Amino acid sequence: MPAGLVISAPASGVGKTTLTLALARAWRNRGLNVQCFKSGPDYIDPAFHAAATGRASVNVDSWAMDRATISHLVGRGADADVVLAEGSMGLFDGVAARGVSGTGATADIAEMLGWPVLLVIDPSGQAQTAAAIAAGLRDYRPGVRLAGVVLNRVASPRHEDLVRRALDDAGIAVFGALPRHAEINLPKRHLGLVQAEEQAEIGKLIDEAARFVAEHVDLDAVLRSAAGWSPQPAANGLNVTPPGQRIALARDAAFSFVYPHMLEAWRAAGADISTFSPLADEAPDASADVCWLPGGYPELHAGKIAANARFRSGLRAFAETRPVHGECGGYMVLGTALTDADGVCHEMAGLLGLETSFAKRRMHLGYRLAELAAPMPGHRAGARLRGHEFHYSTILAQPDTPLAVVHDATGAVIAETGSRRGNATGTFFHLIAEDR
Repeated sequence: MPAGLVISAPASGVGKTTLTLALARAWRNRGLNVQCFKSGPDYIDPAFHAAATGRASVNVDSWAMDRATISHLVGRGADADVVLAEGSMGLFDGVAARGVSGTGATADIAEMLGWPVLLVIDPSGQAQTAAAIAAGLRDYRPGVRLAGVVLNRVASPRHEDLVRRALDDAGIAVFGALPRHAEINLPKRHLGLVQAEEQAEIGKLIDEAARFVAEHVDLDAVLRSAAGWSPQPAANGLNVTPPGQRIALARDAAFSFVYPHMLEAWRAAGADISTFSPLADEAPDASADVCWLPGGYPELHAGKIAANARFRSGLRAFAETRPVHGECGGYMVLGTALTDADGVCHEMAGLLGLETSFAKRRMHLGYRLAELAAPMPGHRAGARLRGHEFHYSTILAQPDTPLAVVHDATGAVIAETGSRRGNATGTFFHLIAEDR
């Protein structure tokens, strides 16, 4: 029977990802099969999980997914020895309005699955107050059970002793304390962590993190704190219709943000996916019946994309007879022009009239609920699609017919409606699920 555990914290930036990867690799090094998940919409961390465990990781999200979908996804951990769900933000942080099965908070997943929470606490600038924070998190929601804590970035043995004593007085187990050790920090970039496939040294970083954590954390005690878990078979699988039978998927350093569970669902439904690289000046497979451009970092490669005539002409030819869809960065590339951070304007594919700019960065972040005004690949007009938007681009022009009425998590209508023209469609959000 697998043992399940949720890794969370009071806030972002405390060390959840590093601890998750370290525990996963340390237990794997002991011969255990470890399955990871990511609670929430972050689409970068699952690739790091896969690098640590050798098993594919997927997102589980209580705002966008119903319980049947979540049960189906976590069922892949049935043959594992230990299952780790890495949280997002703070333990109870989500949106104000409830979504399909919750607010998107990590606590929703912990309560839904019955897995206890291992808290990562950074007591920098604190001592006994760290225990008050942990106790508050323990007692905030009755259905969420605390396993214990791991202290991160402890300043000194004296500092550790003060915090440990306070936590012991509060009845909270301390599984270990990590002194400051900058070398195991994962590298950052302008949208957060670099992707696993971009980081050649990721294996060495994870090995170092595992060694370091094994020296300072009682791995056996953490494992004992996890809850025995018998996965319940979901009545239905994922509610996903592939955008086509044969899908040409852009896949390289500029087009890499796509949820793993979406690709798996397409394949499970019988679709065949062929990848091509716009950065290598490749055109979509001429035998495909739909082309999908996911998000990524087109702004970092805009000059090369603009110069790759074979890719752009091939994409245009494809769109004359078959549907092409772009998400976020892919949507921008389907547009007319993209201005990079240096203010240089680059010509894009021109299948849509969208013009975007990174010259003046403005963050767009949050859940999105889109009601389609017209069909897009895989989804009928009127469908309600749930997704997540995260980019720093500014819309200079969005002249085409709106694809959808798009709301944020509060229900407010937003300007990023997506576009449609001919066989081309695009959205700024990354699709997570369709409402059943």
